[in-house]
Amino acid sequence: MNSSDPKQESPESDPHSDVSREDVESALPPESEPDLSALLAEREDQLMRMAAEVENLRKRHAQELSNASKFAIESFAEALLPAADSLETALRLQDQSFEGLRSGVELTLRQLQQAFERGRLNALDPVGEKFDPNRHQAVSMVDGASRDPAVPPNHVVEVMQKGYLIGERVIRPALVIVSAP
Repeated sequence: MNSSDPKQESPESDPHSDVSREDVESALPPESEPDLSALLAEREDQLMRMAAEVENLRKRHAQELSNASKFAIESFAEALLPAADSLETALRLQDQSFEGLRSGVELTLRQLQQAFERGRLNALDPVGEKFDPNRHQAVSMVDGASRDPAVPPNHVVEVMQKGYLIGERVIRPALVIVSAP
């Protein structure tokens, strides 16, 4: 046998060899053959475990979302409690002077404003701004020159009721009087 002779190659490297895959597999001992039913059972078990894990993650995520919204409102409610306490105290007091009542109302208003700031609730007080139907609700139009000559047409002349935003989302539009064009 000459190793340099190309016609004398081993049957494994010869693509035209008469040895088939079945011949090789039949030469293996029977214990080396994979147990397909055991592999299938193992894969089914893995699939069931993965499905259970995904379901647990979904439930945990839903619970976290629920808790986040509950705690967000809880924080805002806690910020409002001092203002409610001040109002209840004012109602319990008898024989209040006008100045005492006024200072109590001012204190309560400051407490509400602080709660609004903590809750990211911002007031819209758009006097002098261009009318924006997405943020303002016009209740009437007036001749701008008669009220304030510096106010151009289609601008807010007066705010009847402040509007409120959370972030950029309008919670309540401002009720406004707009200068006529």
